[in-house]
Amino acid sequence: MRPTILFCLLAAVLLFVWIGIHHARRGVVQAKSGSPLAKDTLTIAQSADMESMDPDNLNSLSSMNIADLLWGRLMTITPEGAILPSMAYGYKWNDAGTEITFDIKPGLTCEDGGPLTAEDVVYTFNRAADPQLALYGHLPGFVYSAIGFVGARQDGPLKATVLVKGYSSQVPGMLSMAQILCKKNYAKMSPRTAAEHPVASGPYKLVEWIRDDRIVLERNDNYKLARGPFQRVIFRDIPEASTRVAELIAGNVDLITNVPPDQKDSVNQSGTAVVKSVHGTRRMYVGFNFSPSFAGTPGGAAIQKKAVRQALEYAVDVPTLCEQILQMPCQRMTGPANLADPNMKPYPYDPDKAEALLDAAGYKRGADGVRFHLTLQGPNGRYLQDAVIAQAVGQYLSDVGVETKVETMDFNSVFAPRARRHEAGPLFFIGNGGALWSAIYDLSLFSTKTAGTNTGQWHNDKWQADFDSLKSIRDPVRERAIINEMLAIFRDDAPWIFLYFQPDFYGVGEQIEWSPRRDELIDVMDVKPKQSLGTN
Repeated sequence: MRPTILFCLLAAVLLFVWIGIHHARRGVVQAKSGSPLAKDTLTIAQSADMESMDPDNLNSLSSMNIADLLWGRLMTITPEGAILPSMAYGYKWNDAGTEITFDIKPGLTCEDGGPLTAEDVVYTFNRAADPQLALYGHLPGFVYSAIGFVGARQDGPLKATVLVKGYSSQVPGMLSMAQILCKKNYAKMSPRTAAEHPVASGPYKLVEWIRDDRIVLERNDNYKLARGPFQRVIFRDIPEASTRVAELIAGNVDLITNVPPDQKDSVNQSGTAVVKSVHGTRRMYVGFNFSPSFAGTPGGAAIQKKAVRQALEYAVDVPTLCEQILQMPCQRMTGPANLADPNMKPYPYDPDKAEALLDAAGYKRGADGVRFHLTLQGPNGRYLQDAVIAQAVGQYLSDVGVETKVETMDFNSVFAPRARRHEAGPLFFIGNGGALWSAIYDLSLFSTKTAGTNTGQWHNDKWQADFDSLKSIRDPVRERAIINEMLAIFRDDAPWIFLYFQPDFYGVGEQIEWSPRRDELIDVMDVKPKQSLGTN
């Protein structure tokens, strides 16, 4: 990208951000004096509201942060990637690798104090797979296709067995993502009721949900595994980043996500909060949509060709995007796995090679300098600097003759439904959460061509055969060799323009103690009020 174009773009963005901070500060100082944060309340500001109060219709991690307080899980995953007991003591595979049985802890209860047993666990898994409910969240839309879910059965009051098509090392971690529901409550609910009136099995319960404004949770005293560190937890929906920052500095929230890089100094110098950063696991990329609805357009037809997709890899200067827009050095990723092959090299920035490859593929510049046109769609406010990154990528592609129109839109109401239906594109900017405990988890975005997480409907016969073969392998060395082969296929086929793993910047108020995780989970159970540490 020409430096003047990028710098002008950044200058415009910085001016917009300054105006947002200026006006937001004028509006929040008075709010602070009138409604100071209660010591027994934790307030968190995120960029998006909860998608639904039905856990089986949730996909975004910002929603999962809330869901994990409302519903318990069988197992938990530590920041380091270890899978530890929670509602279950542990699990055991059968010899054939087709059944995994969980031993449920006794004495668990639902929000109303009723018992929670293996019957509730089995109901949870089978409900998510019920075709009449047409649920599309993380468990039914991603986990089940990835592990080959067949069903669940109860083998005793405290034994729940999940049936799968074949063994995979990722199954325990995948199933740990299920939020456990209380059967006697949910079996009587309509889908609409379940989407608005949750019954908790976790450490907190719902008090109030005002859409696009706030969610108020209160400690669930019937949860027996741990006691929530705060009586109340409030999640505020504040899409505008500068407003989140202003609310944090004013003392109206304790913790915010996605601090804009250019506002880190303002937070750190405020005396009321600091920025804590971490290299995240979220994979940020521009995907190609291979669905027939786009293949009939000139640009959509062009990106069906591998040579064109490879050319566009060389057109984007990812390190410069990170340094100038995210203000944090990064290395371009080589594929979809956090646990990547260290011997694999990323595509370098080489616009001359991009132009030569496009020429060789039969897409020479016309008299107007344009080879073909594309539209790049993405969210505005969901990811760190997402709209700015999308505009910058669009400019890089236009610089090599692929005239790219960038369209940004609201994430929850517009972009996410389009992406889920495979209608975003023909280029789409998106980020998928990743894992440090399993490379297969990261590869499972593409478990099938039609999986909800396979936004562009990418398919490669050899890659699919390798993925399917992993279900019968228990040797970790052999498993890793197949994973590396799959990563090589993915890099060569280039179904994404590979960008970066998103760095995460959190604003943390002086009244709490908390360290960020790489997987974006805000575990409220790990947040400590400063007064409990002996500070003021």
